[in-house]
Amino acid sequence: MQASEIAARARKRGRTPPTDITDPQYFHKVVDCQWACPTHTPVPEYIRLIAQGRYTAAYMLNWESNVFPGILGRVCDRPCEPACRRGRIQVGDEGNAKDPSKKNAEPVAICRLKRVAADYKGEIDSLLPPIPAQKNGKRVALIGAGPASLAVARDLMPLGYDITLYERDPVPGGLMRTNIPSFRLPASVLDEEVGRILDFGVKANFGAEIKSMKKLLGEGYDAVFVGTGAPKGKDLELTGRKEAAANIHIGIDWLTSVAFGHVEKIGRRVVVIGGGNTAMDCCRTALRLGAEAVTVTVRSPRKVMKASDWEIKDALHEGIPILDNHAPKAFVVKDGKLAGVTFEKMVEKGVDAKGRPKLEPSGELVTIDCDDVLMAIGQENAFPWIERDIGMTFNEWGQPLVDRKTFMSSVPGVFFGGDAAWGPENIIWAVSHGHQAAISIDAYCHGRSLVDRPKPGHTLVSQKMGIHEWSYSNNYDPQKRQAVPHAALEVSLRNLKLEVELGFDDKIAAREVERCLNCDVQTVFTDNLCIECDACMDICPVDCINFTENDDEADLRKELRVPALNKSQDIYVSGPLKTGRIMAKDEDVCLHCGLCAERCPTGAWDMQKYAYAEAQASSACLAHHNAYLSA
Repeated sequence: MQASEIAARARKRGRTPPTDITDPQYFHKVVDCQWACPTHTPVPEYIRLIAQGRYTAAYMLNWESNVFPGILGRVCDRPCEPACRRGRIQVGDEGNAKDPSKKNAEPVAICRLKRVAADYKGEIDSLLPPIPAQKNGKRVALIGAGPASLAVARDLMPLGYDITLYERDPVPGGLMRTNIPSFRLPASVLDEEVGRILDFGVKANFGAEIKSMKKLLGEGYDAVFVGTGAPKGKDLELTGRKEAAANIHIGIDWLTSVAFGHVEKIGRRVVVIGGGNTAMDCCRTALRLGAEAVTVTVRSPRKVMKASDWEIKDALHEGIPILDNHAPKAFVVKDGKLAGVTFEKMVEKGVDAKGRPKLEPSGELVTIDCDDVLMAIGQENAFPWIERDIGMTFNEWGQPLVDRKTFMSSVPGVFFGGDAAWGPENIIWAVSHGHQAAISIDAYCHGRSLVDRPKPGHTLVSQKMGIHEWSYSNNYDPQKRQAVPHAALEVSLRNLKLEVELGFDDKIAAREVERCLNCDVQTVFTDNLCIECDACMDICPVDCINFTENDDEADLRKELRVPALNKSQDIYVSGPLKTGRIMAKDEDVCLHCGLCAERCPTGAWDMQKYAYAEAQASSACLAHHNAYLSA
């Protein structure tokens, strides 16, 4: 009987069906960090490799999925860390930068460990996929040299594609280079990881801005990928804007000018308007260009600022005040020059339909004197170079309609990804888009269906070495998250190019890796071996194992010894046992400690490592992943 049929019958009887652990996404979801990562990097596996001192292997596992380990190990938005199981069981002493009344969770420092793999890697040239000298006859144009386009190039070059890249700037990297300050992302790191892809044989044209999609389509390319980012910064048309234009700067444009050395100083007093990561980069950059007083203003309460907690914390550490609930009303002009910004203070009046604070004007006005303003209130796409008569469908905001599964626009063979697809996100999402777009481009160029996506690879392998011995370390280490060393403020604030975060050395990394709970090593239950002695239930340190009567899922969740109230996490349900009861385990709180398997007298519980890899256009780009999948 098929699993789907068993599930249907169970639901018809008002029961929760047995969990189908053959579904590749079931245990993938249990590995919360990998599931949360847009490129599904096998986090626990590369952390174990770091623990073994195998930095090169750890780097390659990262490179195959996220393409830019050294870059992302510094500036990733880290969606993996809020998902980390360790953060659900360990809270530190540090107050949250957005809401100081809350203490920060302490997940494993996944992002900074990625940097360790990059900093300590050895020679990797021999491990890169071979690029065929004989091309496959298909030509692809990439517009923009940001992370999405580079990921497409990385995936397609091993398949023999002839890739031509067009970039309006004189150097590659896109917004990674122009909008992330060098004190966060050194140019040497960017050059190394971007150059590695270009060295595959990409025909790169720098300083070559595409001004007509129609003209490009007429050049006979088999496919075109648009990865131009979201290059247009939003503006505020307030009183005084035109008169003070010389000293009011759009944040992303200003950061670009700084990156290319066109701007080397700024006024003594600076106001930054905006609460995202770009605003944090602007205010910290202004300090390094000589500003004596930098103030960040945000219209919303700090607790809902878009900037990451750690970005806010770094700005505060450098002495930059953040004034929330300040809505800009006018630019103050004196003698034809910017003199300040007038704000109206906002007050919270409950929450709106989306649960965000509802703000109302208080009527109280305040003016902050300043010499320059940096506006970082958002970015948007801009496609004036795409003609409206080429058959491309645009939405009401003037953005091309892009299929979210195939990444193809309404013009066959024209694909979008990264910020250019649906607006600003981040680097790791751009890489994910690049992988999926490359699959579609390869399928399109060879006449295959774009909708039928290739399946992921996965294996489930026992870690048993003896009766109660495992091939991985399952000891719980109670130590707190390791702090990342920083350069001294008196030095870093005087040098725009000095990297602020120094990263973990091998000794700090060795302590941090021990905090990983090995969530990819799954507790696998075989119901026909169970004698219902309840020994596993007794020894479980978090009471997540239950032997109980079956019920529909909503009631079953409530009836567990510790109710499973987090519905975003699954419960693992067995088939009927000899007494008619079932085993139900709450995946949300399981520590993967293996005590249940060690205590079980019949081997009904086993610890089995789950390896998972998303499919890519070229299997040559998954050589190290495949080694684990076939292990």
